[in-house]
Amino acid sequence: MGYIIEDTRQKQGQHNIKREWWAQHKTTITRCRLPFGDYAAPPRVAVDTKANMSEIATNMCGTAVEHARFREECKSAQSHGCKLYFLIENEDGIEKIEDVSQWVNPRLSISPKAVTGERLMKSMITMSERYGCEFMFCKPEEAAETILKLLGGDDDADG
Repeated sequence: MGYIIEDTRQKQGQHNIKREWWAQHKTTITRCRLPFGDYAAPPRVAVDTKANMSEIATNMCGTAVEHARFREECKSAQSHGCKLYFLIENEDGIEKIEDVSQWVNPRLSISPKAVTGERLMKSMITMSERYGCEFMFCKPEEAAETILKLLGGDDDADG
C-alpha cells in the first residue's frame, strides 16, 4: 500500500500499465501540479500552522463540520504514514500541551458554551493518542525556524 502524487501534466490514458499495477498494489494516486518530475512521494512530515489558540479551538471544538474536517485531516495523515504537527502560534505564553488547560478562551465572555482551555487540552491529547498528530506551540516570530526544524531542514539549530 502506497501513495504517489502524479503531476497533472501527465496525460490521462497514456500511463494505464502503471496505473493498473498501482491499483493492484493498493497505491493511492493524487494528481496535482508538481514543480518538477512526473511523480513524487509525499513527505513523511507535515506542519499545519494555526495563527492563535482561538483558531485551533474553533477547528477542534467548533461546529460538527469543523471538527469532522479536522479529524479527517488527522486520519488522512496517519493513514499515509505522515507525521502531522499542528504548530500553534500564540502570545499567551503556551509552550506545551499542559499549558493549554490554563488558556482562557476570549469567546467565554460572549458564550458560556465556548470551549475552555481544559476541554481543549483534553481534545488535543485524545487526537494525539488516536491519530499520532502532535501539537506544538511557539511565538509568531519563532514559527519559521520551528517549521524548518520539524521538517528536518535545520540540523544545526538548537532544539
